[in-house]
Amino acid sequence: MAQASIGDSEFDRETAVSLRAPGVYDTRLFPGWTVMNIVNGGYLLAVMGRALGDALPHSDPFAVSAHYLTPSAPGPAVVRTETLRTGRTLSTGQASLFQTGEDGNEVERIRFLASYGDLDALPDDVRTTAKPPEIPPRERCVGTADGPAPEGDFTILDRLAMRIDPATVGWAVGEPSGRGEMRAWFDLADGRAPDPLSLLFTVDALPPTSFDLGLRGWTPTVELTVHVRCRPAPGPLRVAITTRNLAGGFLEEDAEIWDSADRLVAQSRQLARAPRD
Repeated sequence: MAQASIGDSEFDRETAVSLRAPGVYDTRLFPGWTVMNIVNGGYLLAVMGRALGDALPHSDPFAVSAHYLTPSAPGPAVVRTETLRTGRTLSTGQASLFQTGEDGNEVERIRFLASYGDLDALPDDVRTTAKPPEIPPRERCVGTADGPAPEGDFTILDRLAMRIDPATVGWAVGEPSGRGEMRAWFDLADGRAPDPLSLLFTVDALPPTSFDLGLRGWTPTVELTVHVRCRPAPGPLRVAITTRNLAGGFLEEDAEIWDSADRLVAQSRQLARAPRD
């Protein structure tokens, strides 16, 4: 299969934004990036990240924090951006995505605050105790077409070439481990190489860890913070997500993304509402 290049892929076409006025961007949210008929939160981050990266003098997202206010639906949307500060190495801005509600009024879906910089200008010094996740070879992992189809609408799976660690996929056959873990090899289906913008999507692209806790259903994100640490090397990513605490109907998900050069390229934490019976 021919690999799509960055800038000419399904992901790029369907996260595209068009400048309408200074700081205002028109976009369309595509139905291929939905879970249970709701637009995926990581896909929304990529759309807004593209708009804010165009508005700011720096183009690489470093630190992103988003609050999800109302569920987004496929269709037209507008992103409004504001530059808060520009510096030599970092620029900070905010963005909000709006759609027209059933009553004809504009509804804010998500609000996004982020600092951007130049990942290529960072020093090479790395001191870490973090280690890549231990995942079996890809051929021994489980593809999305290998097991029973998930309940409900998971159109987003057609956009992904994902192979899940068998130790974290027991939920698909009614045998969740209860550990709250999810690990997988990750690519976009058309072979587009990862970049800082696609990492904003990747942190929220795997099945939720609530499945491994034996809870099925929509797990809506309340808040999601992403740190992009370096520009990823070409090749498949490894993603590991864990939940250590579910309480009061909410859970956290901590994600790490590692590239083909064994570098930790992104980290995230999100607060999500546990599925309701």
